[in-house]
Amino acid sequence: MSSTRRRMTGIGRVLVVVYAILALGASGRSFVQIVERFDQAPLAFTLSAVSAVVYILATFALVFAGSRVWYRIAWVTISFELLGVLAVGTLSLIEPTWFPEATVWSFYGIGYVFVPLVLPFFGIWWLITHPPIAAGRDTAREAVATGR
Repeated sequence: MSSTRRRMTGIGRVLVVVYAILALGASGRSFVQIVERFDQAPLAFTLSAVSAVVYILATFALVFAGSRVWYRIAWVTISFELLGVLAVGTLSLIEPTWFPEATVWSFYGIGYVFVPLVLPFFGIWWLITHPPIAAGRDTAREAVATGR
């Protein structure tokens, strides 16, 4: 079984689908907010756009995380996502006037049923339990599994 196939089964596939859905949702939301009323809440709408970019990158990084470069990108994007949701969530509670319009990460993702708060923990767990396999080891394991 190749590294990509091993990674894209079970929870890995569900994780990628959830990230892709959040990427689409955050992208659509930020686009509409920026186009229709950016002047009302520029900070909030810019953060919505940033979260969209993070979710898009994280989605691709998780799909291609069998490579060491994409694995590192996955770590960076998911860590940034976690820090972002914690920082924006906390700031939106402390100073709600900074976020007159909700972002994906406002109030820890309440508008998305707290999925933005929980998702990076699953992403980090998945990255820890599914590190990329070196090409030589992967080939050896595949040979043993197929009896070659």
